[in-house]
Amino acid sequence: MSQPKRSSSEKSSRKAPAVVDVEAPGDAALPVKATPVAPEPEQDEEEEADEEAEVLGETEPATDAELDLIEAEIGTTPPGTPTAAPVTALVRRDPMGQYMAEVRRHPLLTREEEHALAVRWVEQGDAEAAKQLVTSNLRLVVKIAHEYKRAYQNLLDLVQEGNVGLIQAVKKFDPYRGVKLSTYSGWWIRAYILKFILNNWRLVKIGTTQNQRKLFFNLRKQVDRLKQAGVDPTPERIAAALDVSEAEVIEMDRRLSAPDMSLDAPLSSGDEDDGRTRMDIIEDSSDDPEVEVESTEFKDILHAKLRRFGATLSGRELEIFRDRIVADEPITLQELGDRWGVSRERARQLEKRMVLRLREFLQAELGDAVQIALGHDT
Repeated sequence: MSQPKRSSSEKSSRKAPAVVDVEAPGDAALPVKATPVAPEPEQDEEEEADEEAEVLGETEPATDAELDLIEAEIGTTPPGTPTAAPVTALVRRDPMGQYMAEVRRHPLLTREEEHALAVRWVEQGDAEAAKQLVTSNLRLVVKIAHEYKRAYQNLLDLVQEGNVGLIQAVKKFDPYRGVKLSTYSGWWIRAYILKFILNNWRLVKIGTTQNQRKLFFNLRKQVDRLKQAGVDPTPERIAAALDVSEAEVIEMDRRLSAPDMSLDAPLSSGDEDDGRTRMDIIEDSSDDPEVEVESTEFKDILHAKLRRFGATLSGRELEIFRDRIVADEPITLQELGDRWGVSRERARQLEKRMVLRLREFLQAELGDAVQIALGHDT
């Protein structure tokens, strides 16, 4: 890793990602914090105070005792534990067990040691200092990844993604803000883990837009909240609470409720198989080919007429036509006036006169039935 040098007096504006409560779909509850996909609905003052206190709380890497508990829960054997019989399998230790043993080799840093290493990394670009900051917090990644084990069964995959977030956190860490690296890294680690879970929840990616990601993590929780309050969790109420559209709520609920299905899978089985697949019964939402051909032909005719009209212009009228009427990114009237040394109002009058001529030309060429919006207000 490389990092540009900076003076110790320079103060950085780096911040950890903002947070909201999230949970995984279905039974995979995640009682943790994660990066948001959109702002949460407003809370009362007491809830906001509780959330702020939780956000400000420090996050600590896992101790040896905590690692022992994690290993016992995931079924790996802590180092030094005697075995009842020799192992005869080809693979004597599982990869997660080997990784846990490696993590234990790197001791925790004191606050002073961490600060000194971070300063060396930020000011001198010392890659060895950055490496020590990463390795000393590998325990933190294991601890956080373990919180998500119900959402994604392969813990080692979550750890690997969390390690990427840890590296990003070290790159952006500012030792002069008085925040522990483990606390700052926690947000980045969770962000990368949650992104991985979202992208790998199904074979087909289940959420791509910001609102879809918010619904993925909060839809089931919002349904439970409404039920506990004795309110029917309709799509309209859920959409209002999460600040998304009702259609997006319905679509995400359908995605979470239904399993992945192959479009090439046959509709029938056995002797009754007629060769039809799900693809054959999906409605084609594209436009009618006749409408598309008609629209393309009209656009070609219109462009030809505009080129003919533009050939009759010169001077300021040609500039208005080229830079205002047919431009992909039209300039403003103020910019046009500044170019000519006249007021914005005078530029508007010149444009209006030219637009009237263009409208008369198109009506004569295409007929009164064709209505085309011309001109700009800015």
